Amino acid sequence: MERTISVLGSTGSIGTQTLEVAASCGIRVAALTANRSIDLLERQARQFHPDLVAAADQTAAVSLAQRLADTDIPVLAGEEGVLAAASHPDVDTVVTALVGIAGLRPTLAAIDGGKRIALANKETLVCAGPLVMARAREKGAEIIPVDSEHSAIFQSLQGSHHKELRRILLTASGGPFYGWTTQQLRTVTPAHALQHPNWDMGAKVTIDSATLMNKGLELLEAMSLFSVGPDQIEILIHRESILHSAVEYCDNSVIAQLGAPDMRLPIQYALTWPDRTPGPADSLDLVTAGSLTFARPDLDTFRCLALAIQAARTGGTAPAILNGANEIAVARFLSEEIGFLDIPRVVEAALCAVPVRPLTLEAVLEADRLAREEARAWQIGT
Repeated sequence: MERTISVLGSTGSIGTQTLEVAASCGIRVAALTANRSIDLLERQARQFHPDLVAAADQTAAVSLAQRLADTDIPVLAGEEGVLAAASHPDVDTVVTALVGIAGLRPTLAAIDGGKRIALANKETLVCAGPLVMARAREKGAEIIPVDSEHSAIFQSLQGSHHKELRRILLTASGGPFYGWTTQQLRTVTPAHALQHPNWDMGAKVTIDSATLMNKGLELLEAMSLFSVGPDQIEILIHRESILHSAVEYCDNSVIAQLGAPDMRLPIQYALTWPDRTPGPADSLDLVTAGSLTFARPDLDTFRCLALAIQAARTGGTAPAILNGANEIAVARFLSEEIGFLDIPRVVEAALCAVPVRPLTLEAVLEADRLAREEARAWQIGT
C-alpha cells in the first residue's frame, strides 16, 4: 500500500491500533504525536523511525528529545509541533486520533495541505462541522471517518446517490449501564463506568459511551459527514456491536456493514479506501455471533443523548457548548469531584448559560471557552 501517514495522538487507543494496521499493511509512518505519554512515544519512534515526532506538552518534549538523542529523529514541542506533523509535506494521510477540541486546529492544518483525513476526532465535526466540511471541499481534502459507526455508514453509501438516502440507522452498544434506572445510576463510580462491554477505548470516550453522550456526538458528526438533518438519523441500541450502522434508501432497502468489534477494520478502510487489502482485524463468525438485537435508547434516563439531540436541532454554536461542557464534566467525574448523574446537569447548565451564536471559527472557540468556564464553576446542588 503506497501511503504515507501522520498519526496525531499515536499513543491512544486509536493511535496504537493505527500503527498495528500500518505495520501489517506496509504503510509508511512519517510523523507521530502525543501529549505526555513519552515512554510509549519513544518506543513507537524507535520502531517506525518517522521523519519527526512531537509532544504537545513542552516538558514531555524536552524529556523525549533527551531519550532520542542517539537517533536522528527531530523532536518538536507544543501545538506548533502537532501542526507540523499534520502538515508534513511528504504525508498524504493524517490520522486525527486526538481527543476533544484539541483536534480542531490540526485537522484544519491537514485540510489546508490537501491531505486525506482519517477522522477519529469526532469533536472537530461536532463543534465546527459545516466549517470543516466547507474547508475540505475548498482544498480538495478527503475526510474518511474512522469511527466504526460512521465507517459503516460510509461503506453502506458506496455506489449510491445522496438523493436516494432516506435515513441513517446509527447503532450504539448502550454502554455498561444499559437498562439501568436513574436510581441505580446514582452510585456509579468511574471504575464501573470504565468497564465497556465490547470496546477497548480511552477513558473519555468510554465515559461518553456510558452516558450515551458519545452517540449524541456521533449524531452531530454524521450530520456533517453525510449532509443530513437530525431527524434523518435514528439511534438504535445494538448490544452485540456486530452491525456497526446502516443506511435506509428510498426504496426501503437497508444496507448495513457488519464486522467483529475491532477498530482496526475501520481504521484500515480509512487508510486504504477505495481499495480493500488483507489486514490484522478479526474475522466475523456469524454462527458464534448469535442473535442480533435492537432497541430504542432511554432518553429520560440517559439525558446526555437528549441534550445532544437538542443541541443538534438548535445549531450554531450549541454543539460546541455541549462538547466543551461535557469534556470538563467527564474530567470532573473521573477525578470524583462530581457524580455520574451530574454530567448531564453540568452540560445542561452550560447550554442554558452560554449564548448560542452563528457558526464561525472564532465563535466556536469562544463558545468552547465559556462552556468550560461554566462547567468548572458548576457545584453540586446548583
